[in-house]
Amino acid sequence: MSFEPKILGFLCNWCSYAGADLAGVSRFQYPPNLQIIRVMCSGRIDPIFIIKTLETGFDGVAVMGCHLGDCHYLDGNYEAEIKIKTLKKLLSILDLDERVMLEWISAAEGLRFSIVIKEFTEKIRSLGPSPLRTKDSDPVLLEKFQAIAKTIEDFRIRTLTGRKRNVIEFGNVYGEKILTDKFDNLLENALMAEFVRNRINLFLKREPMSVKKLAKLLDLDSPKVLNHVVVLRQRGLVALDRIEDLTPLYISIEV
Repeated sequence: MSFEPKILGFLCNWCSYAGADLAGVSRFQYPPNLQIIRVMCSGRIDPIFIIKTLETGFDGVAVMGCHLGDCHYLDGNYEAEIKIKTLKKLLSILDLDERVMLEWISAAEGLRFSIVIKEFTEKIRSLGPSPLRTKDSDPVLLEKFQAIAKTIEDFRIRTLTGRKRNVIEFGNVYGEKILTDKFDNLLENALMAEFVRNRINLFLKREPMSVKKLAKLLDLDSPKVLNHVVVLRQRGLVALDRIEDLTPLYISIEV
């Protein structure tokens, strides 16, 4: 049987949705695989919306907004770009990043809208069904995806992502500007650290485990895992459960 992708599109009211409307009025053909949700601004798209969309079985997600510099809310699309790029960096861990598209479409670009949707649909079709589509998906993949979801909604990550543009363009509270590459490295390191910590917390919710066992599950060195466990204990998310044969076993106490 041929595979037909399920794609959800988040389109900003002022530009990309109007572009889709123009495509319809002008009878520019594009695949019927796309289901559309209209939002006032692409900056209103929380990465969690995309996580939930993939979680519910969609094969691809298209986020579309006004061209940079043309946002009706001044800089909403700049914020969207930062958030989507951050999410795609996490999704790349599971090779799911190609299933998320960010594109700028103006109200006058009906033809371009149809072309972009055609190309994205073909791309998703070539990738095949999302590995999250079925209930019998790989449990390791589901565990990692759950850790990604917890990471992208983490307050520290959201704060760091939200501050990116201001810190790069205007500087921190001391007026010090940070180069884009340096900030991106800082953000990527924070993302990977929180991703590992969330995986640890998920493992410890199942059963008490030692650092050695966690290191084996995560394929990481024990000292690195211990550092993450220490951070989780400081945050009040993990506690010592018991000591067994001189080996500390830890457990999650997150509510």
